[in-house]
Amino acid sequence: MTAFSLEPAQLAWCAELRTLAAERLRPLAEKGEPGHVNRALVAELGRLGLLERLFTSGALDLCLMRESLAHGCTEAETALALQGLGAHPVHAHGTSPQRARWLPRVADGTAVAAFALSEPGAGSDAAALTLRAERDGPARWRLTGEKCWISNAPEADFYTVFARTAPDAGARGVTAFLVPADRPGLTGTGLDMLSPHPIGALDFDAVPVTAEDVLGEVDRGFRVAMGTLNLFRPSVGAFAVGMARAALDATLAHTAGRDAFGGKLKDLQAVSHQVAEMALRTEAARLMVYAAATAYDAGSPDVPQRAAMAKLLATETAQYVVDTAVQLHGARALQRGHLLEHLYREVRAPRVYEGASEVQRGIIAKELYAHQEAR
Repeated sequence: MTAFSLEPAQLAWCAELRTLAAERLRPLAEKGEPGHVNRALVAELGRLGLLERLFTSGALDLCLMRESLAHGCTEAETALALQGLGAHPVHAHGTSPQRARWLPRVADGTAVAAFALSEPGAGSDAAALTLRAERDGPARWRLTGEKCWISNAPEADFYTVFARTAPDAGARGVTAFLVPADRPGLTGTGLDMLSPHPIGALDFDAVPVTAEDVLGEVDRGFRVAMGTLNLFRPSVGAFAVGMARAALDATLAHTAGRDAFGGKLKDLQAVSHQVAEMALRTEAARLMVYAAATAYDAGSPDVPQRAAMAKLLATETAQYVVDTAVQLHGARALQRGHLLEHLYREVRAPRVYEGASEVQRGIIAKELYAHQEAR
């Protein structure tokens, strides 16, 4: 099904990415150690030129990459997305030395990036973060505190870290720092999560940073964080759409071939109507994701609202589609190693990270009322 306004070349590229994901990236993903960065997989993404495209593509291309890779290899999709999330602040706000040191290595897959925003007491409420950046001279600080649920931690080579430089200033007192992993006082531990991605906690014990490590402006780091999230939120939706499509394709094949009650499962109206609903919701989510990405690329002022809508609809849709697919497959889908068992564990987290569904609803309502008041 041709979706939105994609050109034939874009559709062909998506098909190529799905093939690469299944044939070249999936075998590498299967060799990875759960809960740890799969550097061989990251390096292959670099060799294929996909990581470099993170810095040369718009939001729509990012969505197409994430959706297509997710269809065949969720681990490859996640590895690509985390490189982009961690390195985008350097690309968008970094100094020439920062960019020269790190971006080529991120692009070729030899350096692993991470985005360190969440804390034990500041997940959805990002403006409430408490990691302290205490002055240690005219252009020096010491970072003290914790970060938690950080993808690629503690194995990343550098972190985009958001710390409080102005106490009691809310979002206005946050600064973004580029912190190499070998800085003294920076340690971390891995966390055992539902889906075995590399996720960990970081401890900052008076970690030294200077003005040369600042990304953007001092006390204006929240803009860096929100600008990054506005770009990546629609593509989280694209990741979800890719998983939903994989679950739908598996369900179409299963219900068309499965004998039950004297015929095929697909011949039961209760089944065929559920499959139709799965397809309907998946396509609606895809269209909203593409629309949000196109708005971002066009510089539309309503990007925060569109991005929130796209992430919300797509992630909630994927949860429904994967759950329905499991139901229609029956017990076989619950076996360890089955595609749907894998997707069932993968699909839950996107409704939480980069702004939980409740946060997205809050953003949407805030934007709606602001627009109404401006009339």
